[in-house]
Amino acid sequence: MSKGSWREFEDSSPDETKQKLDNPKSKADRPVRVKKTRGGKGGKTVTIVSGLGLSLSELKKLLKKIKVKCGTGGTVKEDILEFQGDKVIAVIEHLIKEGYKPKQSGG
Repeated sequence: MSKGSWREFEDSSPDETKQKLDNPKSKADRPVRVKKTRGGKGGKTVTIVSGLGLSLSELKKLLKKIKVKCGTGGTVKEDILEFQGDKVIAVIEHLIKEGYKPKQSGG
């Protein structure tokens, strides 16, 4: 049986290339929001970054850089980054160095 168009280890997918084309804005023009929340995770605090408008591979690279800087764990869920703990200030500082203009939302 042939596997058709199935590819196990290919980096870019059609969804990622489409997402890049849909977001032609520069980094500074994107509405990046950073907030802390206490939902799920057994009531533990997590920091959420949304509005980056990056492909999955680019999100993973940025996630790794921020995790190393903050010394914490994190994950990519759909198009948001999620970090363990209250790391809002450190994440905002790193995003500014990367060229974004993030804003803190929530309390």
